[in-house]
Amino acid sequence: MQRRNKPEVLAPAGNLRGLKTAVDYGADAVYCGGKAFGMRSAPKNLSLEDFEEGSRYAHERGARVYVTCNVLPRNNEVEAMREYIGQLKDTGVDALIVSDIGVMLMAREVAPNLELHVSTQAGVTNYQAANAFYQLGARRVVLAREMDLQAVRDIRARIPDDLDIECFVHGAMCMAFSGRCLFSNYLTGRDGNHGECAQPCRWKYSIVEEKRPGQYFPIEQTKEGAYLFNSQDMNMLAHIDDLLDSGATSLKIEGRSKSAYYIAAMTNAYKTAVDAYMVQRGFEDEDGTVLKPFHDRVIRPSDPDYGKPEITDSIMEHADGAFAGKPDIAAVPITSAGEPDDLSYHARSTRRKSNMAAEILPEGWYHAGVRPAEHVSLPDWLLDEPDKVAHRDYSTGFYYPEHKVQQSTDRSAYFRAWLVVGEVLSWSPEDGGRVTIMSRNKIEAGQEVEFVLPGAAPLAYTIPAGGFRDAEGHWVEAINNPAHVFSMPCPQEVPVNAAIRSRTKKPTLKAE
Repeated sequence: MQRRNKPEVLAPAGNLRGLKTAVDYGADAVYCGGKAFGMRSAPKNLSLEDFEEGSRYAHERGARVYVTCNVLPRNNEVEAMREYIGQLKDTGVDALIVSDIGVMLMAREVAPNLELHVSTQAGVTNYQAANAFYQLGARRVVLAREMDLQAVRDIRARIPDDLDIECFVHGAMCMAFSGRCLFSNYLTGRDGNHGECAQPCRWKYSIVEEKRPGQYFPIEQTKEGAYLFNSQDMNMLAHIDDLLDSGATSLKIEGRSKSAYYIAAMTNAYKTAVDAYMVQRGFEDEDGTVLKPFHDRVIRPSDPDYGKPEITDSIMEHADGAFAGKPDIAAVPITSAGEPDDLSYHARSTRRKSNMAAEILPEGWYHAGVRPAEHVSLPDWLLDEPDKVAHRDYSTGFYYPEHKVQQSTDRSAYFRAWLVVGEVLSWSPEDGGRVTIMSRNKIEAGQEVEFVLPGAAPLAYTIPAGGFRDAEGHWVEAINNPAHVFSMPCPQEVPVNAAIRSRTKKPTLKAE
């Protein structure tokens, strides 16, 4: 397999609609589960017929489809897994995501034409493990989420160039190592390693003394009590240059249980950020024309600069200039509306430092982390996008040792400062432009909304008075019936299926 000529944005999908939405909003690849053997049982997931249709849809638009087969199968599931993989190989999908070595070897035998990607469930944390999986036939490793950037660089420097590295960049995180957890199984009988996690890590806990049943004493990390295992979400949008420079070839967005709107907004955000990276690093021009081959900035043993301790000094001297101006997510106060506190998020924030220290590898070489490079600048509208989907407190995961992910100790609910009020069914130039929508929430005259557009900033629009019609063409004062068809003025053409969102009137928290 040839190295890709551009970093991959990998989006989630819990059903066929989500798959098509991801592709429409710029995903280079989509990962999704079937009706069996995936690590998410809550979504509807895709049938074999869905995979066939979804693969055709993706391939016609230059995207790929990966199927999760990353459960840890029991003895009585082995033959069913073999049959299932045999069915998948004829649907047109491109790769299988596996974690069990037995399943991996089975897939090589049953479906030799499908790429094999090693799931984060396998807990790959070092180059030796990555190379071992490569020798077994893997063409990609999804690194454990507990890795920092220096570890990613060290793995990239010591594995074949045609072994992809996939890293999580956005979404929910699990308090257990690489998601391998028995907590749900122990408390509820629902096996997290078979996609049935009840998420008890998000529950609120108190202490009960055995002789005082019914009397609950909070574990007082705050006056509200404590959520002991409730991890923050990840948001690496402002830092993807660090990750791509460190050798990641695929940026993975978490969220197969999330809505089509979430998929659209986050896929669009990360795809736009990758495009900005490619232009500002000089790999492409503004039109997407290739100027030079894409490469990371990791120094490998074959590189002339490898083994020169003095390169570290040049990197550190350059660091203040190269690392200025990037939002420090963990340090920014968040309001109850899920938005940055009163001062400007971007003006107040500073870019956190990466782990740039040289490391002595086993054979005695000094390995400088990465060649210095200017920070990739992203527009404010793009950096604001993660706050416009439901989310918990954000962090940058474990990528920066000085700013590791923490638990949210006072709540498990989502911040929701924006909500979807409709979805575009069609647009017509009649009467100066009208859009027909499927309503989701109330829309009234004077309301400010945004249309989420693929490959562009959202279209902000204030709804004019006197322009609403119902499905029969009758004038109505407002759109106030969910799941009904309406039309309203919209002078600019907008694409079918585009989400329409609006700020919530009052800050809300959406329970898990």
